[in-house]
Amino acid sequence: MPAARIIETSIDGFAARTLVSPGRSLEATFVVGGGMVGCSLRHDGAELLDPRGGVATYVRAGSTMGIPLLHPWANRLEGLRYTVGSRSVTLVPASGVLHLDEAGRPIHGLLLGRSRFDVVREEATADHARLDVRLAFSPDASLLAAFPFPHELELSITLLDDALVVDATLTPTGDLAVPVAFGFHPYLRLPDVPREDWWVELPVCERLVLDDRKLPTGAREAVAITPGPLGSRGFDDAFVAPPRFVVAGGGRRVEVEIVRGYPFAQVFTPPGASFICFEPMTAPGNALVRGGPDLRLVEPGAQSLSTFAVRVTRA
Repeated sequence: MPAARIIETSIDGFAARTLVSPGRSLEATFVVGGGMVGCSLRHDGAELLDPRGGVATYVRAGSTMGIPLLHPWANRLEGLRYTVGSRSVTLVPASGVLHLDEAGRPIHGLLLGRSRFDVVREEATADHARLDVRLAFSPDASLLAAFPFPHELELSITLLDDALVVDATLTPTGDLAVPVAFGFHPYLRLPDVPREDWWVELPVCERLVLDDRKLPTGAREAVAITPGPLGSRGFDDAFVAPPRFVVAGGGRRVEVEIVRGYPFAQVFTPPGASFICFEPMTAPGNALVRGGPDLRLVEPGAQSLSTFAVRVTRA
């Protein structure tokens, strides 16, 4: 009986692991030494992730690609200050841990390319390949100054013949409740299929109203998007997350399934882009600043578990 495999490798000089599913239909590579960015997801040899600037640029400048982890916040903050509970934080652009958008607003969390994930478990069986890693956030003083909530983040990456499953477990390690505002940003593509022919299914019911800075206003509106070809359309919209998003074409169907812990999602594909992003988010953008009921806190002694999957099948 075929068995899965895990191959130790390196990408652009950074330690990585390639997981191979039991039937060899899926291969996924994550860069342990580069913020655990997923840099490759191959289905029957075809690459389904957009590499954009590559791993080295991601680590050096925080330019997202593949499947990056946006931690400890996803998308933008409206400024350089936020308060959660008793902690007020002033972010320092010169600290070297921030990534700023074109308007100087912090975006996509902190540069976890500088953070160390430790491999804690590797498993390859007849059913799956699994890689478990852990990030101890608190030992890095620069990161802790920007997010003063000590915690550990464990990622479990499981590869099946038809799915990549990502579990994220956040555990406070101090005496403070930890705000949960992270997300992932998969850059998906369909090789050898023109973008305008990509079939997309966005079964959303509620959209978060954004201002001209792409920040949530707190309002929501009903929405329905008819399935169909992507064509010349573009999206940069936040939604209450549905169970799944779909992009299909060329005999292949790719689903991003929201399993648990991601009540919100962003859809991002500028007109003419070579990718479409379905982004699972534990909180809306700017949640650290706005606070309110959409920002969950994990108390000491508790944990937060969030799961999404990328399912790939022949259509």
